[in-house]
Amino acid sequence: MTALTKAPKLSGTLCGIAGEYFVAAELSRRGYIASITLRNTRGVDILASNADATRSVGIQVKSSQGSSKSWMLTSKVEADAATNLFFVFVRLNGLSQPEYYVVPREDVSRFAAENHKQWLATPGKKGQAHRDTPIRQFKDVEDKFRGRWDLLGLD
Repeated sequence: MTALTKAPKLSGTLCGIAGEYFVAAELSRRGYIASITLRNTRGVDILASNADATRSVGIQVKSSQGSSKSWMLTSKVEADAATNLFFVFVRLNGLSQPEYYVVPREDVSRFAAENHKQWLATPGKKGQAHRDTPIRQFKDVEDKFRGRWDLLGLD
């Protein structure tokens, strides 16, 4: 691949920023209003609404650069009681079109908790018990949430 066709490996910060702008652009392309929040807005990266502002949602964006359909989270996702909040997980896919996974917060929270509980119950490589950590994960290996912009309920 030449330098013009191969995407550079982005820092975590640039990967996150790129994901937020891609999500905002995709929402705008679909006819919604999308406003990226300031970096110090806790838990909400984008505020989105329909064109007449009668429906709105908060969106937290998580981005990745690899081929995996897995994103890292923290245990805070399990305790978050925010309503009307969605996650949009973005796979940047190099210079190809990004893939978007639109997931209600409740589904992310449930998956992260169940996945972590299962991980804790499974012995490690040497048979030892896993020690609890605040790291959580979300996966969508079956593409259940891929491209599911309809779940936002903005139409």
